[in-house]
Amino acid sequence: MSFEDVTRWVRAARRIVLLSGAGMSAESGVPTFRDAQTGLWAKFRPEDLATEDAFRRDPAMVWDWYAMRREMVAKVAPNAGHGAVAAFQQRHPGRLTVVTQNVDGLHQRARSPGVLALHGNIAEDKWLEPPRACCEVARLRPDRPPSCPTCGNLRRPAVVWFGEMLPEAELAAAQDAAAACDLMLVVGTSGVVYPAAGLARSTRGKVVVLNPVPTDLDDAADAVLRGTAATLLPALLED
Repeated sequence: MSFEDVTRWVRAARRIVLLSGAGMSAESGVPTFRDAQTGLWAKFRPEDLATEDAFRRDPAMVWDWYAMRREMVAKVAPNAGHGAVAAFQQRHPGRLTVVTQNVDGLHQRARSPGVLALHGNIAEDKWLEPPRACCEVARLRPDRPPSCPTCGNLRRPAVVWFGEMLPEAELAAAQDAAAACDLMLVVGTSGVVYPAAGLARSTRGKVVVLNPVPTDLDDAADAVLRGTAATLLPALLED
């Protein structure tokens, strides 16, 4: 199928899901998971830091690693692909749902509404343990990581670590959107991380993969467009 065919599908679709992965943010300069292993962090494997066990063993070390990654993400901006998606959503309220595997928050910063962030947001924190009443009212102790001064409960990055389940509400909403859509645009994802990749295989709508290189979801696609998000999406979503 050609680019023109996909453009017609976009215009005809009543409900669209855009599933984005790391490639969506690569053009903004967001470092990959492993690109963050530089300098003092080069001796660590990211898989050894992004776990609850690692955090419980050495909360300060893991907190500092995420602080470094947050600084890296804060220096970049949404690219033309993020902007095209947000602009389309503003012109067509309720017609396109963004489901992302990315934790960088760039879709949200581009002002896409209702982003379903399956792996969380690196800029946000949450409690390590279920919060007690004291956690909600006390001023946080400014440690690394911050903690409740009464019970000692720790704040942790609000991302999905290895071994953790995806957030139930976001995953359920993403599955509902995938089941109901006429068209799914799979942008910048290798298609190897589940359950996110399973959304493209479960939808009854047409599937279009947008990626500069082959992916594991190409075989499930009705069309494959070779190119980057910042190049393809502004033209594809223009109307």
